[in-house]
Amino acid sequence: MKTPSKVYFIRHGIAENRADHVPDEKRQLTKEGIQKTRKVANRLHHLNIHFELILTSPLLRAMQTADILQTAGLGHQIKESTSLVPNGDINNWLNWYQQWRQNGGHCLALVGHQPDQGNWAEILVWGEAKEGLLLKKAGVIGLVIPETGDPVGNSSLFWLTSPKLLL
Repeated sequence: MKTPSKVYFIRHGIAENRADHVPDEKRQLTKEGIQKTRKVANRLHHLNIHFELILTSPLLRAMQTADILQTAGLGHQIKESTSLVPNGDINNWLNWYQQWRQNGGHCLALVGHQPDQGNWAEILVWGEAKEGLLLKKAGVIGLVIPETGDPVGNSSLFWLTSPKLLL
């Protein structure tokens, strides 16, 4: 029998400001962003959270965040997904997710960007994006995805926290 899976939406840490000379995809975490993200990752590790897979946006700041999660012992495997870029397609991700679940996946981290992560969580819980869930940098949203059926509008929110509460 399948068990419900858990999906953790984790927003990238504090990154460089938008500037004309740095393309958005090359913006990196700041020193403060690295420090805070490490503290959040260590706290998640102390809470015995472990991801079978850390799926990340290919943008540099998200990949750096995923690396920090992996270094903290939260997961061994990182995979990039273009579905997680800003304005990514949730339907592409849902197709990927269904295949991942069929292959036995149970606990997944999605490292990406706001407002997409908050909107995706709302779509999974309420069936539509209401733009009410704000995920702070290095913040976490946790959802339980039902074991069968369409996860859209049928998932449950079990965790929403700013990084401040994990530091």
